[in-house]
Amino acid sequence: MKTTYALGALAALLGTGAVQAQDATLDLVGPLAEYKIYVAENTAELVTDTQEFVAAIKAGDLEKAKALFAPTRTHYEAVEPIAELFSDLDVAIDARADDYEKAELDPGFIGFHRIEYGLWDQGSTEGLDEYADRLMADVTDLNERINSLTFPPEVVVGGAAVLMEEVAATKISGEEDRYSRTDLWDFEANFKGSEKIYDLLKPLIASQNADFVTATDANFKAVYDILAKYDAEGGGYVSYEELTDEDRNILSARVNTLAEDLSTLRGMLGLN
Repeated sequence: MKTTYALGALAALLGTGAVQAQDATLDLVGPLAEYKIYVAENTAELVTDTQEFVAAIKAGDLEKAKALFAPTRTHYEAVEPIAELFSDLDVAIDARADDYEKAELDPGFIGFHRIEYGLWDQGSTEGLDEYADRLMADVTDLNERINSLTFPPEVVVGGAAVLMEEVAATKISGEEDRYSRTDLWDFEANFKGSEKIYDLLKPLIASQNADFVTATDANFKAVYDILAKYDAEGGGYVSYEELTDEDRNILSARVNTLAEDLSTLRGMLGLN
């Protein structure tokens, strides 16, 4: 009775909506804690893998650096909604040439994609040491900042849709990994990052939204089924150029559907 009275008094003072928002936040404590562990694990692995990637570049080992590029990036792509909270680091780590006046020749163009340009378009590790050093510093900084960050519930819940929206809006066209054509690695990381958020929230919505859960599960399975058709021998994925137009269209449709559906999660959980 005391709890009921306290909530009633709070509702009178702040409004029912405020209490509902507070209840939603309390429900999210567990999922948010688990998600923070997931993000921390990925950024720690990003630091470790970037060290190996940078070492290959500095050793002038072109083939090894190429082989490490895509798997290293997946740790960033999986947690991109949180990484993007630090806009300075997101730009430094993940900007594309299109973001700069002089494109690939612009001195401000740094990060993964500047290195990608050197490795594939220029076919060399020459001149990449400074970009590699800066990338190492930036991912280390990102890891440290994320470890001390309090995760905003609305950003985490909204992140499930954001990851899908980015794939649907720009990545399906193949514009991100335009030199290496390793786009499918990024897609998988984005899908897994989105699905992780969704899976952590599923227990909070399943009883009231069973049809939504069934449809969302099926759409996630569909995108993974398409990716599975393009597994490369020895692991990873073949070049994005090998996707058929039909599979690109199917993938685009499924990703758009997932983006639209997952965008309703915030409302379901009282975070709008």
